[in-house]
Amino acid sequence: MFGKKNIREYGRNLALAAGVTVLALGALPQAKASDTDKAVKMTFSAPVQIPGKTLPAGTYYVPTTTRANNTIANTWTYFSEGDSSYNALQVDINHRFSHSFALRGAYTWSKTIDDGDSLNATASGGEPALASNPFDLRADRGLGNFDVRNVAVINASYAFKRGWTVNSIVTLQGGFPFTPQLSYNPSNNGDTRNPVRPYVNPLFTGPVILGSPNQWFNPAAFLAPPTAGFYGNLGRDTLIGPGLATWDFSLLKDMRIREKLKLQFRAEFFNLLNRANFNSPNAVTFTPTGVSPTAGLITSTSTTSRQIQFGLKLLW
Repeated sequence: MFGKKNIREYGRNLALAAGVTVLALGALPQAKASDTDKAVKMTFSAPVQIPGKTLPAGTYYVPTTTRANNTIANTWTYFSEGDSSYNALQVDINHRFSHSFALRGAYTWSKTIDDGDSLNATASGGEPALASNPFDLRADRGLGNFDVRNVAVINASYAFKRGWTVNSIVTLQGGFPFTPQLSYNPSNNGDTRNPVRPYVNPLFTGPVILGSPNQWFNPAAFLAPPTAGFYGNLGRDTLIGPGLATWDFSLLKDMRIREKLKLQFRAEFFNLLNRANFNSPNAVTFTPTGVSPTAGLITSTSTTSRQIQFGLKLLW
């Protein structure tokens, strides 16, 4: 791990902090299905939607459903063979103005790359929990499931006379990556889970990300494997989901009852602008019968709607 942070003060009321972080990890736990059939590398006809073309030499193909060990059924195998890297630029500006006004802004630009960061389906988010091709772990190298490229937070506070204070926090961040995937496993490798990704459609033109909660991405950008025994060539975590923007605001009033006793009135507003911050879309792009009708559909939000609460707080 390498990290460097510089802090510089300009007078008594302004401070600037900037830092760079480089983090490399090895031997992260990964999960894959039990080793079953033996894969071979050959050249095959491309998906039927692309007539007259072939898949490149070296494409993995599992020619039979016969398991290498018929006494073992579908299993989970954990092994320490992964790697991860995190690189970030961080900036933090803190300024205290006169008349009880304070302003702070923090920004992080970062990138996380790994070849697996989920121990089970619960933690996998928008990607399969298992390695797609147990014979080619390198193919799973991509953005980390928790990668967020840009994060910015701005908060301000102003104390008025007679005990009134207003506070504001604005949060802006990019979306999480996710992986278009299949609802079935056509690879013939014996895994009954569904970690296989589709092919990239070389004939597709236009934007892949549509940006609508009804269909966040265009499934026409991908193709299902042409027949059993194939793994798709789409990378892991190649698409980015919706970002987040929210504004929280509060108004406080301190009322002194005695010398060491005061009552604080609090009015707090969360997601003040009532913005819909969407979760990642449904990543299942293909079913055994064709394109999933819910591919790219978003059915939930990552934050609540506008919330308003009032309270009293006794301080002594």
